[in-house]
Amino acid sequence: MVTKIVKWAFNAALFLVVSSLVALVVSASAQTQSSAPNVAAITSHMAQAQTENQARFRPYIVTRDYKMFGKDRQEAKSEVTANITFVPPNLETYTVQHATGSGLGETIVRRMLEGEIAIAKKSSATDISEDNYSFRFIREEDVDGKRCHVLEMLPKRKDKNLLRGNVWVDANTYLLHRAEGSLAMNPSWWVRNVNIVLLFGNAGGMWLQTELEATANVRILGQATVISHDVSYEITEIVAVRSSAETLNFVRHGIAKGKN
Repeated sequence: MVTKIVKWAFNAALFLVVSSLVALVVSASAQTQSSAPNVAAITSHMAQAQTENQARFRPYIVTRDYKMFGKDRQEAKSEVTANITFVPPNLETYTVQHATGSGLGETIVRRMLEGEIAIAKKSSATDISEDNYSFRFIREEDVDGKRCHVLEMLPKRKDKNLLRGNVWVDANTYLLHRAEGSLAMNPSWWVRNVNIVLLFGNAGGMWLQTELEATANVRILGQATVISHDVSYEITEIVAVRSSAETLNFVRHGIAKGKN
């Protein structure tokens, strides 16, 4: 009799524990769902933040370093330093200051910068915005001590200038901290599986894309990587606006054309 009572008590206790765990899981799930930020509100704030950021733009010249790697990431095959001047509303010029290593590296950088100049005139077609993407909330995550909304970016059309991946949006300022993914369409027969990482930061009070890493498989040559880093900014009296999405085009343009 005692054995049956103990067994019954054990089963009852086990049932209560399991029931409590299920209740906690359901409650947590419901809380997560109810507290998930509204994507439409986030993208609306993103658009507003972009407009306000552009209003703070001041003229500048940026010195940018490029490094080109093959499959081996230990040593750069070529390094290039360029000065890029931004002129309002969409004029941009550049000069290559220094180049070492393979001549193909300078060719690729020049193609990238020429593509950047071209896309600056129609950047709205490739901006990270609701005009070009559908967004889906994934999670919240800290980036450099800043709370960010992580959104999935789904291109609204198959376009070699759009990115399929994720974007990290500051939960307070709604400015972009990071964007990462692959091109929605291969840029050419020569180049496949282009993966891009864009990093953003403050430059003289302006929030700009300051670093880039692009990796692709190039037929015959194999894997190739381009890394760029903005070294310094000189504030001038010529206003210029630069979109993060422009990078997608000039990277694609540079790698594809550099192979020719």
